[in-house]
Amino acid sequence: MTKDAWSWVGRDGAWEPAAIDTTVAHSARMYDYWLGGKTNFAPDRELGDAVERLIPTIRTMARENRRFLGRAVRHLVHEQGIGQFLDIGTGIPTEGNTHQVAQLADPAARVVYVDNDPIVLAHARALMDSTTAGRTAYLHADLREPKGILHHRALHETLDLTRPVGLMLLGVLMLVADADDPWQQVATLLEALPPGSCVALTHVTADFDPQAVQAVVDAEDEGRMTLVPRDRAAVGRFFADWELLDPGIVPVMAWRPDGTPPADPTAAYYWAGVARKRS
Repeated sequence: MTKDAWSWVGRDGAWEPAAIDTTVAHSARMYDYWLGGKTNFAPDRELGDAVERLIPTIRTMARENRRFLGRAVRHLVHEQGIGQFLDIGTGIPTEGNTHQVAQLADPAARVVYVDNDPIVLAHARALMDSTTAGRTAYLHADLREPKGILHHRALHETLDLTRPVGLMLLGVLMLVADADDPWQQVATLLEALPPGSCVALTHVTADFDPQAVQAVVDAEDEGRMTLVPRDRAAVGRFFADWELLDPGIVPVMAWRPDGTPPADPTAAYYWAGVARKRS
């Protein structure tokens, strides 16, 4: 692999990111746009607006996915005793990043972030704002090459893979085509983690509104982006034989909601779940 493919940011410096192509839309920048961020460009906003015309609740869906991150991380720290996280498909830094949530619960928590978008690497310093007791690092790497992530020295300098890890795969597997076998890529990651580890996962689905989601798939295909919605059974395969924690695989808004449960949890077209590796 080239240096650009495996650059990383840590306490001792950073490699420069690869060139950023702002002429085409990118999923991380569209997500940033829907969340009200400023790290996006005209093609991201144009396609983001086109998707919003097809699914008017898309901004709510983005926010709900982010809220799930907070609920899942807090659960893993408080209820599962996990103090270190591997967050793949990090996206552009925004409010409530994994290390911020984790370190509020456990100041010594450690987080490794992974993303393959050069613009995320360009902003990765925002992910380095760790507590003194904790630590964070960023790998510019690709989910489709999990062994490269697992063997990277920055991962082993930051996390202890003999202790439970919280693997975060939020809104990223939908960007991997079936031909690339994302189930095998996830299986490689799960196999490397010790008992007591947990995986938290969200995934776009067409189960709740097939026509609208198919229209979005077509729009993103025209924009040269991959979007693969999957049904509940296909999402369930990612958890392999790990023990699903209550309430199982449910609409993202229905996974351990704060306060009153939503009247219509299927208003956000994501399946969500958290599972634990048995001892």
